[in-house]
Amino acid sequence: SGAEAVQSVIATLTREHVPATFFLTGEFADLHPSSAAALAQHGLVGDHTYTHPHLPQLSLAALQREVTSARSSILRVTGQDPKPLFRFPFGDYTGATLAAVNGLGYVAVGWTVDTLGWKGRAAGISVVQVVDRVAAARVPGAIVLMHLGAAPDGSTLDADALPTII
Repeated sequence: SGAEAVQSVIATLTREHVPATFFLTGEFADLHPSSAAALAQHGLVGDHTYTHPHLPQLSLAALQREVTSARSSILRVTGQDPKPLFRFPFGDYTGATLAAVNGLGYVAVGWTVDTLGWKGRAAGISVVQVVDRVAAARVPGAIVLMHLGAAPDGSTLDADALPTII
């Protein structure tokens, strides 16, 4: 949920004239309001829950609170409504959680390739591997999952790979 790579990512996307969609947690919006607002100025924002939990483990009421509280924070901080875009934390969902999110007026957006950059250099991931994963999965309409925060080791591989990926 960190914002370590926000400025780098925005700079790259601006320089290359590339749009993006950012799925923000409510917690991110509350902890990093200037970063969240800057991202919303550059692209669309979507709802990624408030605290990034595994939604299938929550009650319906708790799931609804996660989604609606995230929307409130994102809207308040960015001025942009994340509805109808929603991304399940960890890509973890069931038929029931999908129905609940749809019932709140959202459509779930997945991804076609995860860069794995979030794992960091300490996990044996490199910028070259991030670029290669995206290139190998490159098809029209592909959705690339990247992260704005640093990995546990402090590396920002997705941001570092972004210029080459573009």
